[in-house]
Amino acid sequence: MNRLNNEGYPDPTPYEAFREMEREERQAKRVFRPIVYICSPYAGEIETNVERARLYSRFAVDSGYIPLTVHLLYPQFMYDDDPSERELALRFGNILMSKCSEVWVFAGHGVSNGMASEIAYARRKGYLLRYFDAECREVTG
Repeated sequence: MNRLNNEGYPDPTPYEAFREMEREERQAKRVFRPIVYICSPYAGEIETNVERARLYSRFAVDSGYIPLTVHLLYPQFMYDDDPSERELALRFGNILMSKCSEVWVFAGHGVSNGMASEIAYARRKGYLLRYFDAECREVTG
């Protein structure tokens, strides 16, 4: 942005207005975003469920939150088919869940055993649970 108008004369009003808009945009990017735990299926149709988890995570970002989607992270280096590793990953997830302001449950395609375990843990701890359908619409009641 230039301080001069099209004719070469100083025009501080639009220049200052645009600078203020840029400053506000930079500040908005630094504003606090709560962390939400994304609970959705992993087991079964893994490729499809991973794509859905990515969609749910993007939905959280677009809604002003920071998603924590552990089932996109841990399968990168842990083995879901090894019961001891699966149990360890679930424990890691529960620890991280405690750092989140909410638990978002995306149960539009069913509730897996892992999800049931996460939901039960969240209920025992009194965490705020919110439920969404497959199209990211909140379900109440």
